[in-house]
Amino acid sequence: MPSAKKGGLGEEDDLSESKNAVQQGFFETGFGKNIARNWALCFLILMTIVFSLTSRGFFDIVNFQNILHLSTGSFLLAVAETLVVITGGIDLSVGYVYGLASVLGAKVMQVLSVAGLPTVSVVLLGCCAAVIVSLLPGFVNGIVITRFKVPSFIATMGMWGICNGVTLFLSDGFMPVMGAPEIINKIGNGFVFYIDPGKSVSFFQKPSYIADTNIRQLIRLFPNSLFLILVVLLVVSFVLRRTAFGRHTYAIGGSMDAAVRSGINVNRHLIAIYTISSFLAGIAGLFNLFQTGIGNYTPSGANYELMAVAAVVIGGASLTGGKGRILGTAVGVLVLAVLENGLQIMGVSAFYRYIGVGILLVIAVVIDRAFPDLF
Repeated sequence: MPSAKKGGLGEEDDLSESKNAVQQGFFETGFGKNIARNWALCFLILMTIVFSLTSRGFFDIVNFQNILHLSTGSFLLAVAETLVVITGGIDLSVGYVYGLASVLGAKVMQVLSVAGLPTVSVVLLGCCAAVIVSLLPGFVNGIVITRFKVPSFIATMGMWGICNGVTLFLSDGFMPVMGAPEIINKIGNGFVFYIDPGKSVSFFQKPSYIADTNIRQLIRLFPNSLFLILVVLLVVSFVLRRTAFGRHTYAIGGSMDAAVRSGINVNRHLIAIYTISSFLAGIAGLFNLFQTGIGNYTPSGANYELMAVAAVVIGGASLTGGKGRILGTAVGVLVLAVLENGLQIMGVSAFYRYIGVGILLVIAVVIDRAFPDLF
């Protein structure tokens, strides 16, 4: 009899464990956690499949290259925002630093071209001016935030207005700045490989016998802009994952008080973070100049900074700080870019893109709150 009772208890325990296993939520399993952690990547793959089946011309190497090329500025701004968000801050000025760098670089090139300087000097001096000036907003943001304890939202919004005003002054309102050398446009929109099927393969420039009006007959592969994207993503990812600077960045976002007690110079680090953020925004604006051939005020008013924040959050970063991955940010940028591209090819109004971004942003925050330990 005792042995039967013992066996009965064992059966009850087995039934209890089975019941608990059945009741265990899907997202508590290893597979479920991976799905939740990489939901943006899963959604990107799903969108690609849906648009490929419903939109003629979407699933094409030319279209995919266009998506990457046209998203270069978004990638750079999102990486800049990732660094700031990991520390628990936000930088609302990056979109206007973007516009400032574009307009200033074009203005300098315009003036130097009129002065008769060699093209190489014009391009180099214009690029240097744009990049150097783009460091200043971030440095000032860092000083105001660390020395005067102004919230990052307010400090960077103030710089948002300053950069906006300076850009309007340089561009005489909303007028695009013309006069930059034509070579920059060829570099910004160039490819590594130019293939004339059955005839020739050229590197970094089209075959001389092909006129500009007939360039579409060539197969063009690997846009130059992809180099810039890959370099920035790989370098910043390495810094965050493999260096003391990266560990300190995460530590500050996790707990600023703990970072101070552990000996990290928090103020100096935050100044560096905001300066790097502004620098990357300046590089993005300079690339916009190379891409379009003109100093364009428009990007500074296009809510690029908000889209950058959206890409960062969709990519898994937390606005409370301490979490974020460059790879996740890259996926977030692609989600927004593919969504916009797919809707355009389908003929859907661009206004719906903002609805989609809003929905994705809410989903990202819900997942972050529901699964705080996943990322």
